[in-house]
Amino acid sequence: MENTDVEKSKVFIIVEIIEYVPNAVVIKTIIKKTTGNVTAVSFDSGENLTEKISPFDTFIQIIEGRAEILIDDNSQTLETGQSIIIPAHSRNTIKANERFKMISTIIKSGYE
Repeated sequence: MENTDVEKSKVFIIVEIIEYVPNAVVIKTIIKKTTGNVTAVSFDSGENLTEKISPFDTFIQIIEGRAEILIDDNSQTLETGQSIIIPAHSRNTIKANERFKMISTIIKSGYE
């Protein structure tokens, strides 16, 4: 997994800043702060993120391809341009039945 910051004050095209890598999930940090983070993620076909539970809401936006998002065993298929909010404290898994790219945004403030 790759994890490098995007240069500030420089224009970029989000779908072009991250590449597919065979048999891998690639993560590129766009913004990382103590109050939350924004990452671009690419998934090769057949890859997934293992089930997890986050204490924060997570906003997912598909920027290329199609993803399967499982939230508490309920499956949703999202396509390019579609988004979903994974609620805090929910079991969730993100699967690539075909390759795709997404943006993940986690806001950690407001949970005090």
